[in-house]
Amino acid sequence: MVEEKQFQDLAAENTPDQDWWSLTRKSSILLTENLILRKLQNSDARPMAKLANNFAVSSMTGRLPHPYSEQDASQFITRSALPETRGCTFAVTLAKSAAFIGVCGLRPSEKNNGPSLGYWLGEPWWGNGYGTEAAHALVDLAFKTTNHERVNASCRVINPASRRVLEKCGFQHVDTGMIQSVAVGNTVPIDHYVLDRSTWISLKAWNDNA
Repeated sequence: MVEEKQFQDLAAENTPDQDWWSLTRKSSILLTENLILRKLQNSDARPMAKLANNFAVSSMTGRLPHPYSEQDASQFITRSALPETRGCTFAVTLAKSAAFIGVCGLRPSEKNNGPSLGYWLGEPWWGNGYGTEAAHALVDLAFKTTNHERVNASCRVINPASRRVLEKCGFQHVDTGMIQSVAVGNTVPIDHYVLDRSTWISLKAWNDNA
């Protein structure tokens, strides 16, 4: 369960005309059962490069190049902290050991119809439910601190693990498209998913009463 107080504090500060991207930046740490999602730090560059320099990881994303160097990681961390960068990006770390295991975040969608959810985890950490935990935390952040009616997400059609993460969070498949994959060096087919606010509210109510 994500800590509720941080969301209450954010909601209290929100105004209808406030830029919600700057609002989400004020949530520096999200806590889940097994994870701590925190802002990226310069010291994350080395473990990030080690995990992202894996074609099995980068080929499932649109923006990760391959090979992926420590310099690539440092540049990404720097860009994510710039005031003009719209969105919020978190390091995914284990609560028990503080080990860096991946990256997740929210950014504006291309159609400007709500935030777009993104995430990747290092291969050693696949299959533990961490991706679902991180995605749940970001979905809650988006709906509890903004007035947006939907969250968008996508995954490669050949990535059943990412598809399961989205489906566990309540996302519904809407269509299939194409994206340019930097690692693959070509366009690849992807599935588009959407989670609307009413579905999220229903799922939260169901879980609270379970």
